[in-house]
Amino acid sequence: MTSTKPSVASNTPFLIYIALWSLVWLHVFRGVVTLLLLFPFLNINSKNHHIQRWSKRLLKIFGVKLLVNDANLLPPSSYLLAANHVSWLDIHAINAFKPARFVAKSEVASWPIFGWMAKQLGTVFIKRESSRHAKQVVEGMAKILKTQPVCIFPEGTSTIGKSVQSFKPNLFEAAAISEVPVCALALAYFDQNTGQHSEVPAFIGDMGLIESMANILKNRRLRVELTIFAPTNAGPDQPIDRKELAAHSQEQIAQYLTKHCN
Repeated sequence: MTSTKPSVASNTPFLIYIALWSLVWLHVFRGVVTLLLLFPFLNINSKNHHIQRWSKRLLKIFGVKLLVNDANLLPPSSYLLAANHVSWLDIHAINAFKPARFVAKSEVASWPIFGWMAKQLGTVFIKRESSRHAKQVVEGMAKILKTQPVCIFPEGTSTIGKSVQSFKPNLFEAAAISEVPVCALALAYFDQNTGQHSEVPAFIGDMGLIESMANILKNRRLRVELTIFAPTNAGPDQPIDRKELAAHSQEQIAQYLTKHCN
């Protein structure tokens, strides 16, 4: 993660702020109960329904409005979604729109409660420093992509959201193997009042999860925009390799961020 922390000023009244924390932990508890008692007996469609509903509720608690641009460009079947990465909130924003399987760094698995929840939701964890493990992850992703969409954050880190770092191409190999389309997704946060780009959700540097959650609860006026780009197909008729897929996705997102977030 990048090292510069955004400055955060509180606008949420103190008593409301305390009450919101209670709502957060109650919501997390409900999610844990659902994962323990219901998920083992549900099919994929029912699971996705619960994931989407839970994520929408979480955004509401944190005061985040969701806007999706060009949703019609997503393929009707499976696809690889490649997004820039700003915050832990990114996953919930995407799930509130359309649930997917995610690839996350292995450290996330050790997070208290949230790491366990990520495991139950089928998150694929990757040891980024191990090329051997990355190959195994790609093979697993290719199998998942036969039936479900997968979302990756190819920067391998998070930023304040004004620009995009180089996309690592390794995970794009899964799309080439499974011959599914690749869709770039530009993810950006804005202040609802001013319309300006906001750095409040940025999960960067040595910031902890609780600190980041507190920043957002203190500034409950965010809008998260998901902008979908037309899919790029990888298959025998269009033999695009992983480097091309990564570079194309990165360029689409970079152009969006330059235009809307600076």
